[in-house]
Amino acid sequence: MAIMIHIDVMLAKRKMSVTELTEKVGITMANLSILKNGKAKAIRFSTLEKICEALECQPGDILEYVPDDKEGENT
Repeated sequence: MAIMIHIDVMLAKRKMSVTELTEKVGITMANLSILKNGKAKAIRFSTLEKICEALECQPGDILEYVPDDKEGENT
């Protein structure tokens, strides 16, 4: 996967639970889990906006492009 998702990092920085984020954003726990685990194929800009608003961050704090040949180096 070329796009890494860092929602867990931002949740830890903001001392916010996954449950609290789902309530603020208005998405299900299952959908947030799919997104967090990198299994999502897409994300609506409106959802990304709500996540950024709830976590008080920028999209680049959550999403990172990693070339396929470097993916293993970041884990």
